[in-house]
Amino acid sequence: MRQAETMRISTPCVSQTSKMRHCKGWSVLLLVLLGLGAVAQKLPTRDEGLFQMQIRDKSLFHDSSVIPDGAEISGYLFRDTAKRYYFVVEEDNTPLSVTVTPCDAPLEWKLTLQELPEEASGEGSGEPEPLDQQKQQVTVDEGTELFTYKGNDVESYVATSTPSGLYQLELLSTEKDSNFKVYATTTPESDQPYPELPYDPRVDVTALGRTTVTLAWKPTPTGSLMGQPVQYCVVINKEHNFKSMCAAEAKMSTDDAFMLAPKPGRDFSPFDFVHFGFVPSDNGFGKDRGLTSNKISRAYTAKPKASDIQKVCIGNKNIFTVSDLKPDTQYYFDVFAVNSAINTSTAYVGTFARTKEEARQKTVELKDGKVSDVFIKRKGSKFLRFAPVSSHQRVTLFVHTCLDAVQVQVRRDGKLLLSQNVEGVRQFQLRGKPKAKYLIRLRGSRKGASTLKVLATTRPSSKQPFPSLPEDTRIKAFDKLRTCSSVTVAWLGTQDRNKYCIYRKEVADNYGEEQRRREQNQCAGPETRRKSEKVLCKYFHSPNLQKAVTTETVTGMEPGKTYLLDVYVVGHSGHSVKYQSKLVKTRKYC
Repeated sequence: MRQAETMRISTPCVSQTSKMRHCKGWSVLLLVLLGLGAVAQKLPTRDEGLFQMQIRDKSLFHDSSVIPDGAEISGYLFRDTAKRYYFVVEEDNTPLSVTVTPCDAPLEWKLTLQELPEEASGEGSGEPEPLDQQKQQVTVDEGTELFTYKGNDVESYVATSTPSGLYQLELLSTEKDSNFKVYATTTPESDQPYPELPYDPRVDVTALGRTTVTLAWKPTPTGSLMGQPVQYCVVINKEHNFKSMCAAEAKMSTDDAFMLAPKPGRDFSPFDFVHFGFVPSDNGFGKDRGLTSNKISRAYTAKPKASDIQKVCIGNKNIFTVSDLKPDTQYYFDVFAVNSAINTSTAYVGTFARTKEEARQKTVELKDGKVSDVFIKRKGSKFLRFAPVSSHQRVTLFVHTCLDAVQVQVRRDGKLLLSQNVEGVRQFQLRGKPKAKYLIRLRGSRKGASTLKVLATTRPSSKQPFPSLPEDTRIKAFDKLRTCSSVTVAWLGTQDRNKYCIYRKEVADNYGEEQRRREQNQCAGPETRRKSEKVLCKYFHSPNLQKAVTTETVTGMEPGKTYLLDVYVVGHSGHSVKYQSKLVKTRKYC
């Protein structure tokens, strides 16, 4: 077995002669621990100056088996694979605090005190023993068990007085691969890295609406009493409350909060070696381990952020209104006090609330064969109900939109029959069913308010108040028949004898379709037009639908002028429907 590289960490030792052997023991043991982590891999060369500078920063000391005193570290566990960390207490009667924060899954962790052998070999020469003998010294004694825990709460071991020795923290995740955080210190009274919770740590819901929830909580005393920079972060989701900030961040995106984890079987640790000052050598290290251009390769792409969880940091305010929520939906709210200087956090007791339902709209009852006028607010909805009193084979639904398009949905006894956008005039034939009830939902446009006329009937078409319409309601102009004072147009009819009235209106040359839609109410009948705009009215029908077409020449126009032509078909009860308007222009020279 080749000699593994080791990193030396100077550990302050007491000067008394009685403890010199202990001091030698700690140095040897730290060499053993760091040597064990390196024996499975050949590290690349490193920039020694950069490495010595960065290793003094405890926050960068991610992958060592030794937990730095007074710094929170992040780690990663593979399922059913235990991981051990070590912490040195150099003097007797020293306070000790160890805090473990599970992130993705519940953890099992155990803290033990490892006994150091009385005699340290090497005769004080500073030379480490052979590696196999060092392993035996560490692993023969199981140590004294001090504390065990299993769960997903943030849990701490706190002792006011502990003996000197080597403390081992063993962590295990049995459910899945998981992230975690560990903090250990021998000066818990002065460190206090986690913001303190107030005497009442609950988050209260002070106001509740259909799309908003207002939260309030008591401020942490850490910011005001201790002068530490504290801000609050609020997490909103639909599944459950979180017990720690890292649990919420792990849910949002693994890459946002934690180191990237390698796939099982890789023989390097889950961090970028370049971050610690190592320079990849020419021995194919990057190629063999999936590292390219000093970055993690595509194999370690982070998970996409979940769309159903949000984190908002709001500074030092302790009142916050969450907006843009869905009505009648349960949400979970968590508040975290965050120490901005070192990025540690403490969770308040979260809460949950269900937003209010949308205001129930009154359903309009449609009567068989009667026209109903409907008004819909911008982006609003209306519900109509049609319940024929007699058995029927089919239902005719007539929808006439006056302004912008609307979405029409029809359900028969809960079953969706149609869902379409309707603009202008549409007629639908629905298959009937004995004792069936029809629910019609009309959804307005985003552009503005909508008005429309709706008719539902089981009667034959000849008895309907609205006139029958062809499938195509366009007006066709014949360009070759256009003169300086007249135009010839044609439109389709039906087998029913109806009255048709044609109107003309002179408009500007730049008059367009968009302007026509904005200005005209499609439900307005000929009674709203000026008498001077009327061209003529006539009756027309054809037993043969293939020949149900009529033409008309409109005269009395001026050369080179633009006109808007409208054709109205009038029903037996006086209700009218306008065909699609047509812009025409007379010839300027004849």
